[in-house]
Amino acid sequence: MPKIRTFEDLFIDELKDLYNAEQQLTRALPKMAKAANTPELKKAFETHLEETREQVRRLEQVFEEIGTPAKGKTCHAMKGLIEEGKELLDEGMENEVLDAGLIGAAQRVEHYEIAAYGTARTMAETLGHKKAVKLLNRTLSEEKAADEKLTRIAENGVNARAAGLGAAEEAS
Repeated sequence: MPKIRTFEDLFIDELKDLYNAEQQLTRALPKMAKAANTPELKKAFETHLEETREQVRRLEQVFEEIGTPAKGKTCHAMKGLIEEGKELLDEGMENEVLDAGLIGAAQRVEHYEIAAYGTARTMAETLGHKKAVKLLNRTLSEEKAADEKLTRIAENGVNARAAGLGAAEEAS
């Protein structure tokens, strides 16, 4: 296994981690969409699956741009986050509570990705990889938007229903 000796090596290592994380997510998102009960949440997961597939292609462009084969290394952080999400599905909770839990699990994933893409983008800037910066920044914006969408879904009724609040209490 090659060692990380330079800042460029560290950048490539970060990209490999992200590449694997996105690949893991393309396998997990269909399961999350299937488990979601709220139509808006199901649609958000399906839409983000398509974005994630594009993000994998974008990372392949970054690898090409810097002259490195597109190859991942196991992203243990994503593996753990996805495992926590899977555990929710085995809990046998009410539909509304499950949706609230799925939103929380998905937001933890988004927050990890926001941190990782922000780090990779900053590294690319430092190294002068201008095209990589643009590609990584585009994905970073999508991850932030996905997080905001999940917050809106939670605030627009999912959490209130999960807490057992009625429509009158939701509106206040």
